[in-house]
Amino acid sequence: MTWEIEPLKQLLTEQEDIAVTSENNCLCITNPDGIEAFLAISGEQIIVEAILFGKEQVKDPAALNEEILKTHQFFPLTTAAITEIEGSEYYIAFGSLSSQSKAESILIEIETLFQNVEGFLDAYQSHLKA
Repeated sequence: MTWEIEPLKQLLTEQEDIAVTSENNCLCITNPDGIEAFLAISGEQIIVEAILFGKEQVKDPAALNEEILKTHQFFPLTTAAITEIEGSEYYIAFGSLSSQSKAESILIEIETLFQNVEGFLDAYQSHLKA
């Protein structure tokens, strides 16, 4: 089975600890800590991502980028990247999996992303401006 947005929304809505809304052909998923992640289907992949912080909040982007490259493997199933949103650059955490993945795998990916966002924020806090 290849997932589509509406069945994914139904799957996620059935979970007790998250809130789900639809936004422009993607889903906004919020955990109890208020962290938002966005899920979209892109071709054969399901992509789940969360904004960590704006690049303008970083003291020394080159130093942070180097630290991310040296440490991101400590965060399973999640990668950090820089993306542009409405003309500004942001550090994001994201994971991707096949659009044919089992429901359990999708739920694990989302839960792991939420855990890793908290880990990224803790690990890289010293790189942010006060």
